[in-house]
Parts: sequence; structure tokens; C-alpha cells
Amino acid sequence: MGDGGARVTAEELEEYRGDLTGYCYRMLGSYAEAEDAVQEALVRAWRSADRFEGRSSARSWMYRIATNVCLDALASRKRRALPMDLSGPQDGATAPGAPSDDALWIDPLPGGDPGTAVTVSESVRLAFVAALQHLPAKQRATLVLRDVLGFSAREVADLHGSTVASVNSALQRARATLTDRRQEGGSARTPAPEGVRRVLAERYATAFSRYDMEELNMLLHVDATMSLPPYAKWMRGVADIQAWLTGPAIGCRGSRLVPTVANGSPAFGQYRPRTDGTGYEPWALQVVEFSGDRIANITAFRDTARLFPLFHLPDRLSENADLGVPA
Repeated sequence: MGDGGARVTAEELEEYRGDLTGYCYRMLGSYAEAEDAVQEALVRAWRSADRFEGRSSARSWMYRIATNVCLDALASRKRRALPMDLSGPQDGATAPGAPSDDALWIDPLPGGDPGTAVTVSESVRLAFVAALQHLPAKQRATLVLRDVLGFSAREVADLHGSTVASVNSALQRARATLTDRRQEGGSARTPAPEGVRRVLAERYATAFSRYDMEELNMLLHVDATMSLPPYAKWMRGVADIQAWLTGPAIGCRGSRLVPTVANGSPAFGQYRPRTDGTGYEPWALQVVEFSGDRIANITAFRDTARLFPLFHLPDRLSENADLGVPA
């Protein structure tokens, strides 16, 4: 492709869109921004295609362009975060207060195969993407290119216009920062096999729909977290999560869950009963993540007007809607 000075075609460039979107999402923490970055990278590549002479692989060339687009975007804004990046856990029995309008939140990534390789799935997990945002932009790119995408140190050095020694040093610092973040947040997790995730997700959907607190408590890891973007409130531990669900969030009783996939994990569109009794209305996109044989984290994104269309979720449910999950 493009070797020997041959012009790269638009069709060949388009083949990179999916992989580049995953890379830019890890870099930027936003699916919408990742799509925009990839489109800009493809436009830049097309405009300079006649100058691609095959001295590096077309893959490295495309990732160099995408990296530069992401670095430009990151230079002009603050980092994205999850609620636990901004404050400590709160009492589950208290109301969340007003949305935190000044925060820039991590967005969920539509799709991803829950049955994919565990290392790939873990690399788009919300907590991992949030942790990446704490790295300087070039360190972030270096870590993702080396540890997630399998680029060699030489390829990354060529991509950055630096040396192998500087790439290895940046990678070492980036790994140390991520280790510190995991230790500070108590977020070290044991990846769950795909079959275990599927069974846990089905049990969770059933228990939540029935509002069965005993079953939900059995499914949760002892230090499980629940967060509620765009609210800064988040909770840690079974007791506080139950206090939330049976207190301020009691209106979720009787909700119905529609399965989808986000960040390579099972996720659900949550619909609460309408007050007029005429079906169910969108309430949250729940992304459920796991550690071993327990649920480790539930992130309930409340921006349903934007997220439900993105995840192809209906704008309301009737009483007899087929949800595709056990009743």
C-alpha cells in the first residue's frame, strides 16, 4: 500500500478508520472527539498522499498523522475525567446536588466486542481511559502505541521524531504513573473472562429490573463503585450503593434495562417508569465493569438525549417491549 511512491487511495486510507478511532478515543477520552480527530487525520493523509514514499509502513504513517491531530486537540483543553478523579466517595444516602457543569467527562465508547481478547478489552475500560488522561499527551501516545497497539520502540521513536532511549524512558514513566493511579484509587482489578462477564451481566439485569437488593449485593465487589456523570457524586462499597438505590434513587424501582455494549463491556439503557403510567422513559446508560467474578464498577451516564441515539437505544419503551434480557 503506497510503497515505492505509489499514491495511497481513499479506499486504502478508509481501512484505518476503525482502528484509528479506538486509538484517538484512548487519547482524547471522547468518542465524538475521536471521530472528529480520525476524520481530520484521514483528510490530512489524503492531502499528503502523494508525498508518502513508503520509507515507513503506511500504518505508522497514519498513526503519526492521527497522533499529531490528537496532540493539537489536547493542547487546547483540560483533561477529561470520571467523578472519582475529582473528589472522594460520598454518602449514598444523600442527593447528588446539581450537575457539575465545569467538568469535562469521559464519554462511553459505543460497541466493542465483550468476547474480544482481555488485554484489548481492558484497554478501553472506562477507568483505564480515565487514568490515561493523567499522562502528558506524548507519554499517553507512547504507552498506547507500545502497550496496547504493539508498535516497536523504533516505530514509536520514528513516529515522534525522537530516539528509542527517549521512548523507553517515556514508557517507563507512563507505566509508573498508571500503577500509582491504580494504587491510589484501589482500582487494581482481575480481568473477568468473557463467559463470566456475560453471566454476571444477565444476573445484574435481572436483579436490577426486580430491584432485588439481596441479589445485587451478592453480585457487587466489596469495594465496588458507582458514579453518575454529569454529577460529581460517586459511591464506594456495597452499603453506600444500596443506600443510594433505596434512598435518593428509589424512583429507579421498576426500571427496565435494554442490553448494549460500551467500552467492550456489557452495558444497558435504563428506562424508568413514566409517572403517567404510559411506559418507560430514558434515564441512564449504565456501563458495568467486572473484577473476577464480581461487578467492580457501574457508571450511569445521565446524558440520555445524546447517548441513547449513539447506542441505537429507543427514545421510550412501551409496557410490553421485548428487552432481550431475562425477566
